[in-house]
Amino acid sequence: MRETDFFNGVRVPVIGQGTWHLGEDPAKRKTEVAALGAGIDAGLTVIDTAEMYGDGASEELVGEAIRGRRDEVVLVSKVYPHNASRSGVVAACERSLRRLGTDRLDVYLLHWSGSIPLAETVDGFEHLRAAGKIRSWGLSNFDLDDLEPVPEGCATNQVLYNLGSRGIEFDLLLWQQHQRMPLMAYSPLGQGPSLLEHPLLAELGKWHGVTAAQIALAWVIRQPGIIAIPKASSLEHVRQNVGAGAVVLDAEDCLALDNAFPVPRGKQPLDIL
Repeated sequence: MRETDFFNGVRVPVIGQGTWHLGEDPAKRKTEVAALGAGIDAGLTVIDTAEMYGDGASEELVGEAIRGRRDEVVLVSKVYPHNASRSGVVAACERSLRRLGTDRLDVYLLHWSGSIPLAETVDGFEHLRAAGKIRSWGLSNFDLDDLEPVPEGCATNQVLYNLGSRGIEFDLLLWQQHQRMPLMAYSPLGQGPSLLEHPLLAELGKWHGVTAAQIALAWVIRQPGIIAIPKASSLEHVRQNVGAGAVVLDAEDCLALDNAFPVPRGKQPLDIL
């Protein structure tokens, strides 16, 4: 699978694994753990979670899935804004590490902007980095106005990006590419079935011999500097996500998708789920 630069020169696959809502249903735990493990086996080694997801249940699930293979994955988690004071972010990270069963995170993100000054959060991040608790840090759900000037040391910004939510293409995506700051795209398949039910996705999928979801995911990773983190709650989802990495959309495909899902012509508020 194609790779891109992520942080500190680390190369990662352009498709990883998201875990929002995973770990919340005990009846699905075995299936979800198996799916994450299969994803790692298939090379989807970036795993994204957060203390918010199921009040830590997602982190615990991820911890089970990576037990004995921590060094195979690039582990990303996120801190609540209200826990992001200088001391609060350190305490929150320690809780996340316990749930994940590891001694370090590869990347630690501020989940969204809150009332605590960003400089104070960054100070906490840098303390964690110096202590070896995190290898790098970044942001999530930050628009361009929040990123200029970019905080020194920021490794990535994670935002909503899919065919139905293209607002970042007007400015944020181009800016991050210029800054060589990788963009992590969450919910790359949209929320619910509505996006994937668009007839054009089915038509293109039939032409390429893949599913509508694989077309949508291939579209998100078509540009450099993007890492998509679709949720993979089953082995079938993992198989489809891996297959999307091999789909190549040509100029005609992209033009048809632009006509169906128009490119933004002006600044739009940042979409957040």
